[in-house]
Amino acid sequence: MSNMINRSNTAPEQKFGADIDLARADLAAGLQQRQARISPKYFYDALGSKLFEAICELDEYYLTRTEAAILCRHAMAISEATGEGTTLIDLGAGNCEKAAGLFSSLRPQRYIPVDISTEFLETAVAGLRKRFPEIPMHPIAADFSERLTLPQSVQASGNKLFFYPGSSLGNFSPLEAAQFLTRIRAHEGAVLLGIDLAKNADILREAYDDALGVTAAFNLNMLRHVNRILECDFDIRQWAHVAFYNAPQSRIEMHVKAREDVILRWPGGVRHFAKGERIHTENSYKYSESAIREMLRQSGFGDILCWSDPARHFLVCHARPA
Repeated sequence: MSNMINRSNTAPEQKFGADIDLARADLAAGLQQRQARISPKYFYDALGSKLFEAICELDEYYLTRTEAAILCRHAMAISEATGEGTTLIDLGAGNCEKAAGLFSSLRPQRYIPVDISTEFLETAVAGLRKRFPEIPMHPIAADFSERLTLPQSVQASGNKLFFYPGSSLGNFSPLEAAQFLTRIRAHEGAVLLGIDLAKNADILREAYDDALGVTAAFNLNMLRHVNRILECDFDIRQWAHVAFYNAPQSRIEMHVKAREDVILRWPGGVRHFAKGERIHTENSYKYSESAIREMLRQSGFGDILCWSDPARHFLVCHARPA
């Protein structure tokens, strides 16, 4: 859901460890902004991860199953575009299952899963090694949203493929997305991206505000996680889930909205939220195919190939450094 964590079938529990002070500073700064915000990376405590797994099973949440169908239906064409023997670098690997689904067709020379959650990544890779002992695997625990540092042995690989599925690119603003792709281009590898396409606003809204209220629970559970990290006093009963399509920006927005006047306190800080005031928790930008092709070109990529589903709900694109 965030630009650091892929919306894969299983989302990792966030482990901050020695970075807890940075997390607290980030949260405090976000809550004190004029438009309060909380980064979507804080969705993923243990319960948040389970709720996200449930979201991926919902009828309304078309993204996961549509992308999987595209990757399966066009596996041969994708493998022809990428070539065999790649160093497959899986950005926001989550449980690594999306990449594992490509192993039989891409036949990667080695697999480099990258994720912000160290413990979750190690567990996922341990299971994957048992299933695919013939593929060398080198996990990297890192927040790659602003910088990606690869080991020299990986950087020197001649056929690198950066896999970034799940429409996670949409969590960046268009400018940030272009900058992110430019940074990936600097590593001289190809990309394989999953992109959610602009479509009927009702379909989009339902995907982020389902009838069972699972996404609402997922969004509100973030406040419990923030309580534990920042030692603040969110009362979930005082807040409501809000999701809507911002047509001028071509993005879904998720917020939590105060049901009543709220005074939020944490060590060294306090903020009053008036009834109806919101905290912004996620953006998910939706694109046209032409916009994605242009962004890839401007970011230094060429030889762009794209595949979609019959309903044109989702797009998978491969591009090489120009």
